[in-house]
Amino acid sequence: MFTGIVEELGRVEHLDLGETSARLTLRGPLVTSDAVHGASISVNGVCLTVVDPEVTGDTFTVDVMAETLSRTGLGALFPGAPVNLERAMAAAGRFGGHIVQGHVDGTATVVERVPGDRWEVVTFSLPQALARYVVEKGSITVDGVSLTVSAVAATTFSVSLIPTTLEQTTLGQRAVGDTVNLEVDVLAKYVERMLSTRTSTTEVPQ
Repeated sequence: MFTGIVEELGRVEHLDLGETSARLTLRGPLVTSDAVHGASISVNGVCLTVVDPEVTGDTFTVDVMAETLSRTGLGALFPGAPVNLERAMAAAGRFGGHIVQGHVDGTATVVERVPGDRWEVVTFSLPQALARYVVEKGSITVDGVSLTVSAVAATTFSVSLIPTTLEQTTLGQRAVGDTVNLEVDVLAKYVERMLSTRTSTTEVPQ
């Protein structure tokens, strides 16, 4: 589990794309400081497993399967591309963001950027399948960053980014038209599932 608080801005060192999979080597001195084979690291919001028998220096390697490539923007990465990195939360860790699984629900594109004094409002497209889980003042994960939704429309949602987020994550560099990974609040999905199950079990047989 993650919290959506990005620990460092890493970068792609090497990308090996296969027909139905990919292998990524990424640089991140902080997240590799205690990483071992099998450790979980969030890369742009995607939970991936370190596959190096031994983490080498400040780089680590992960495998990305076809399902992940089809549901996320990881397949569009290239050597030198910046990535948001976060280690899995320790049991005694401080919960700074919200519950993030690292299971991307879909992708969106940047629709608009409106700069403010020292902050910026960024608007993203909102996939129809995810719209019911996105509410104003609710939580959403964009490229692994825990954010608060500031506005919701029929086909878009907006967030307000503070200077720290602009400087220390990829969101400060995303241009209009760029693709981002989305993970909606898992609590909303559980509530929906429980309510639908309750409704079906309480229906009176005809």
